[in-house]
Amino acid sequence: MSRLKEKYLKEIVPVMIKEFGYRNVMEAPKLEKVVLNMGLGEAIHNIKVLDSAVEELALISGQKPVITRAKRSIASFKVREGMPIGCMVTLRSERMYYFLDKLFNVALPRVRDFRGLSDKAFDGRGNYTLGIKEQIIFPEINYEKIDKVKGLNITIVTTTKTDAEGRFLLEKMGLLFRM
Repeated sequence: MSRLKEKYLKEIVPVMIKEFGYRNVMEAPKLEKVVLNMGLGEAIHNIKVLDSAVEELALISGQKPVITRAKRSIASFKVREGMPIGCMVTLRSERMYYFLDKLFNVALPRVRDFRGLSDKAFDGRGNYTLGIKEQIIFPEINYEKIDKVKGLNITIVTTTKTDAEGRFLLEKMGLLFRM
């Protein structure tokens, strides 16, 4: 069991029950999944960019990514329906907790001038999305083998009903928000 999951079960659940007045342990919100997404517009012209993105996302997540395809044709972007335009991976259970532990304690502190994340990226139901401009902040990525710096979207899906509950849960897990 990962450190983050142990912390959640032993420390965070009792605090959330007191804070929000839940009547039993099963009512306490938890993390459902983490979705990592790389959108690659330049994959239209150069398919090798997509291959390297899949490789890097597999290293970061520890799981094989799925190639995402365009849902419809857009002439101004020169995209046809079914063209590969990105890759994504969904993490659940143990892999999710290991990834979040690595993100909170290793990757985010490596961001230059990091002062915390914005608390305005909640969706109204307690889910949080953050964007990372460079995939090189993760320790698994070898800087010499990078052909192009790519961005990454990370969505943390929770079972909370409000943004306040979601923020409280993520703060207790170790995510730093700006003051």
